[in-house]
Amino acid sequence: MILAVALFFSEACVIHKSTIAPGKPLLEVPAMPKADESGLMPVNDIKMYYAIYNKKGNEPVILLHGGLGSSDDWGFEVPLLAKTHEVIVTDCRGRGRSSMSDQSLSYELMTSDLLSLMDHLHIKRASIVGASDGGIIGLIMAIHHPEHINKLFAFGANYDLSGYKKPGSVDTALAAKFMRKMAAKYRELSPTPDGFAAMRSALFKMYGSQPDIKPTELQTIKAPTVIADGEFEQFITREHTEQLAHHIPGAKLLIIPNVSHGGPIQDPVSFHKAVIKLLDKN
Repeated sequence: MILAVALFFSEACVIHKSTIAPGKPLLEVPAMPKADESGLMPVNDIKMYYAIYNKKGNEPVILLHGGLGSSDDWGFEVPLLAKTHEVIVTDCRGRGRSSMSDQSLSYELMTSDLLSLMDHLHIKRASIVGASDGGIIGLIMAIHHPEHINKLFAFGANYDLSGYKKPGSVDTALAAKFMRKMAAKYRELSPTPDGFAAMRSALFKMYGSQPDIKPTELQTIKAPTVIADGEFEQFITREHTEQLAHHIPGAKLLIIPNVSHGGPIQDPVSFHKAVIKLLDKN
């Protein structure tokens, strides 16, 4: 029963994260530019998609998507960031072009995938910009693998289940429309185009118990960190976001005005300015 409630709540959260966006409207994400290098890398027990832009740019930055999304969600940020930095995007296991395995999804497993990818690409250290689930992976990287991370920008991330707002009423028609859109994108990109339902089920099962990061773990983070969210965040409480920033020594709390959990797509210019301010700070 608890799991069933958790899964229902998780689905509502995914819907809110991607469709119900107070403040500025969600913009149509442009197509990704041509990559300098891209492909599928054997990582752990999957094949993981990656793409690299501006390989001769400044220190590498890895962009991590969230939820049911894919690296294509970074269509606004990549052209801006790649003007100065080497930019790497990737599809988390089971999403986008990356394959899935029988292993249960977890943030730790996805972090292991990222570390293996970095090793294959000979990237010893990188800064991480993560949205939602991508921000959580960034937190785990900074805690358990600090030697591989320079700076961390986490937008719309929570560190445990206490951060969730209580679910309100869900527009079922809007939810169905969103899921159809996600399923269509999945079929377009995935090596297993009929596997959307199984992937979604695995993701929601993970949401029933994760993330579960302890404040004492957050206190060990040494990377310069920005914890960011939108003024109208509809998924995570403001108090939880403030606590997350408070637990990380020296972390800066940033609330981007007039956006919600979809901030990187609602106001890509403000989002990029905040990211580049962290990355280019000495």
